[in-house]
Amino acid sequence: MSTWMSTEQPLDPELIEQTRQQIRQLVAEIAQLSSRAELAPEQYCAEFLPRVVTALAAVGGAFWLTEGQGRLSLAYQMNLQQTRLAEDPEGRQRHNRLLQRVLQTKEPLLVPPQSGSGENNGEGNPTDFLLILGPVKTELEVVGLVEVFQRPDAPPPAQKGYLRFLTQMCDLAGDYFKTQQLKSLSDRQILWSRLEEFTRLIHQSLDPRETAYTLANEARRLIDCDRVSVSVRRGRRQVIEAISGQDVVNKRSNVVRLLGDLATVVAAARESVWYCGDTSQLAPQIEDALQEYVDESHSKTVIVIPLGRPAPPPTDESEADRPVDRPPPVGTMIVEQIEDSRITPQLRQRVEVVAEHAAIALANAVEHNELFLMPLWKALGKSRLVTQARMLPRAVLFGVLAVLVCLMLIFVPWPYKLHARGTLEPVVKRDVFAGIDGVVDEVLVQHGQHVEAGQVLARLRNTELKQNILEIEGQLASNQKQIATIRRELADLRALSLQERNRLTGQLAELEARQISLIAQRAILKEKEKELTVVSPITGDVVTWDVYNRLINRPVNRGQILMRIADTAGDWELELHMAEDRMGEIALARRQIQQRDPNEDLTVEYVLATDPGRVRMGRVKNIYASAEVLPEEGNVVMIKVAINKEDFDPAQLRPGATVSAKVHCGTRSMGYAWFRDLIAFIQTRIIFYLW
Repeated sequence: MSTWMSTEQPLDPELIEQTRQQIRQLVAEIAQLSSRAELAPEQYCAEFLPRVVTALAAVGGAFWLTEGQGRLSLAYQMNLQQTRLAEDPEGRQRHNRLLQRVLQTKEPLLVPPQSGSGENNGEGNPTDFLLILGPVKTELEVVGLVEVFQRPDAPPPAQKGYLRFLTQMCDLAGDYFKTQQLKSLSDRQILWSRLEEFTRLIHQSLDPRETAYTLANEARRLIDCDRVSVSVRRGRRQVIEAISGQDVVNKRSNVVRLLGDLATVVAAARESVWYCGDTSQLAPQIEDALQEYVDESHSKTVIVIPLGRPAPPPTDESEADRPVDRPPPVGTMIVEQIEDSRITPQLRQRVEVVAEHAAIALANAVEHNELFLMPLWKALGKSRLVTQARMLPRAVLFGVLAVLVCLMLIFVPWPYKLHARGTLEPVVKRDVFAGIDGVVDEVLVQHGQHVEAGQVLARLRNTELKQNILEIEGQLASNQKQIATIRRELADLRALSLQERNRLTGQLAELEARQISLIAQRAILKEKEKELTVVSPITGDVVTWDVYNRLINRPVNRGQILMRIADTAGDWELELHMAEDRMGEIALARRQIQQRDPNEDLTVEYVLATDPGRVRMGRVKNIYASAEVLPEEGNVVMIKVAINKEDFDPAQLRPGATVSAKVHCGTRSMGYAWFRDLIAFIQTRIIFYLW
């Protein structure tokens, strides 16, 4: 030691003091850093290690953290590549065993370069640096290890000083991790308290909607995320029932609709979806639904967890190897982060714990709500008629009356009538169509006027047609003159040569052929010209209202209806518009009647809108085979009903008069006759979808 001191140059006292002040400053910073409990362990290591390496004037270092079961993970490093451990697998194994030895002994250690136990598999220092190792301990365990790579040329007293300094710094780091453990225990205690409160609240109600609202709001607080939504199964779809922070869910909005589609496909797959920007590992249908929802909601993180009752455990060893038949999910829980796109271990753990409790609570609520006649049982359970003994006779009486009413609705026959609306119309009526495009130039009749078959009703004007006729007639006259001229020339045979006579003969044949074509074109145009005169197809009355003002000077197209002529003096009938979904029962009743008597048909009772106090009777005579779509009534089938004209005063027989009719279809049970529409709705909208 004295020899080493004699060979060294005396140090500057001022430089020594500056170095000491710098080291004290670094130690103070490390002490202050260790008191900051809000720092994450990775951030603390990144701040701690550079200060230690600087204070020791070392080459580099590494901060190792324990992960459980004696494993170490590198939290932060400085110049680790200079040790060349990555290039030497055997040396790396010896180095790892050295770290494990310090971890087990919990004592700091100085290890010279290129040293070891002498065994092939023993621990040692395969590097060219002096390794200074210090464990970071708390009262419970060793939580980490600090390793410093120091130059090997320092004297032994300096090396011991390095070790003491690192030990002191590891004690400060231990204080930080003690604080973290206390904070973790406190957070865990708070979390367990919240989880206990959460479990109590979600199991408080057996109503699916109330459970969904409680789950959405309480889960958001427990998970500490931006939004939680809950869907409940309705038939084959998942319907969004609750969104955290919202009293009412607008199920018509695009976001809610797309979220319901996403929940439906995820529930069908029965696999959780953890999305934070990458959809490459998802099924195509889930990827499409997720991408559409993210584009609309702009969420960075979306987690969809199917909620269902856990599968029952196997009862014996033979069932243990069989695939588990999990019950279908009763709903889903959707967790979202608007800005954060990370799924941390803490977030994953909390979501899984919440989903496990939420699945049982929601499954219980849905199963309870699906019990047969549950609303009735709830009402009876809350009723004082049942809960009080003195009201028991009344309760029994009301129960007997309810049973009697149900039996009457099921077994008592009742006339079954199907309602339809329609109009009163003459049997013989014709629509008058425009036979050609034009402008109505004259209207020769008026509303209510009696006309005969073939009588002129109106005249049209078509300037283009008239011009075409004049052009054809002019061409005919010119062509006729040319034909006459050539015939005169051919009459003088002596003045013409053979060649000239052949030429004129050819021109004459061409002109005569053109003459025939022009005559045919004129005939066609003349036929079209006749269409400009509109005549009545039948004898009857004009029933179109205000026909003059509706048509005069109005351009019309070929096939357009101009007016209607009806024989009001003949027979009349009803034209009923029956809803298409009722035609099956009408066809069945009609077939049953005609099997007894082919000449019989369904009876119809009806009233006029202008005479509602009198009920008249008719009989079905024809039912159209196809349906038509009316703007106000939807899909309807036309039914024509024969009536007795003598049942009306002449003033009541007005074409198009509104009638309300009921078609007699035999008898049905009283309940079916009264509640037919409700029964059909349940069969088509509820039972059908459930099947």
